Amino acid sequence: MARLKGILKIHGTLDDLTFYKTQDGHLVKTKSSISKQRIMTDPNFQRTRENGSEFGSAASAGKLLRAAIRALLLTTSDNRITSRVTKVMTIVKNFDATSARGLRNVGVAISQASAKAELKDFDFNIDSPLSSTLFKPFAVNVTTGVITIAGLVPATDISFPIGATHVTVRGAWVKIDFAGNKSEIQLTNATNMAISNTATSVTLTPTAVPAVVGTGLFLLAVEFFQLVNAVQYTLKNGSYNSLSIIQVV
Repeated sequence: MARLKGILKIHGTLDDLTFYKTQDGHLVKTKSSISKQRIMTDPNFQRTRENGSEFGSAASAGKLLRAAIRALLLTTSDNRITSRVTKVMTIVKNFDATSARGLRNVGVAISQASAKAELKDFDFNIDSPLSSTLFKPFAVNVTTGVITIAGLVPATDISFPIGATHVTVRGAWVKIDFAGNKSEIQLTNATNMAISNTATSVTLTPTAVPAVVGTGLFLLAVEFFQLVNAVQYTLKNGSYNSLSIIQVV
């Protein structure tokens, strides 16, 4: 595709060119001469159909994950989160070593340790990765879901944006059955602290153990606020906040 420059901005189709606007600007591409019917039936497009089927499966797995953690994503995700989650799920489904080409899927692949490793450390806000925000070691008990951070000093252990006066740390335990299209999330308590040199031992405990049988994902979120007249306001619509998958079992 090409990028459209100049003062004349066109939307729609003109001859064999399609003009459209994205978050990357105004783009233009040539109109395909191959019909959808041919792609769906022509033997020459068998590989294309297989690729499309697997991409759709990966996209569905990504949607399931995003829906499960929607409550956290509202304040901790970037504007490319849908495509980035789909991309990592596409990589994960490649670890399905038993299904035929075109049928590989995340539900089968996720049983592999290498597939789980692809999800671990995934950041939902690419502009504020957890590794660049939180510099204090943390521990996860995969049996209870409890996340602990010993002696957290916000002023030195957290990279905070200008204007932030407080920080909140929270966690979540999610279980997802990718094959059965089921999920459940249990949030932990939230620990809110002034950004100061006071040390706080943080213990984040889920309200319950997720009942869904499936892959366990443990998440950690860091959110920033500014105190004004006794009210804490989120900074820049949450663009500085971090959310990451810290463990997968």
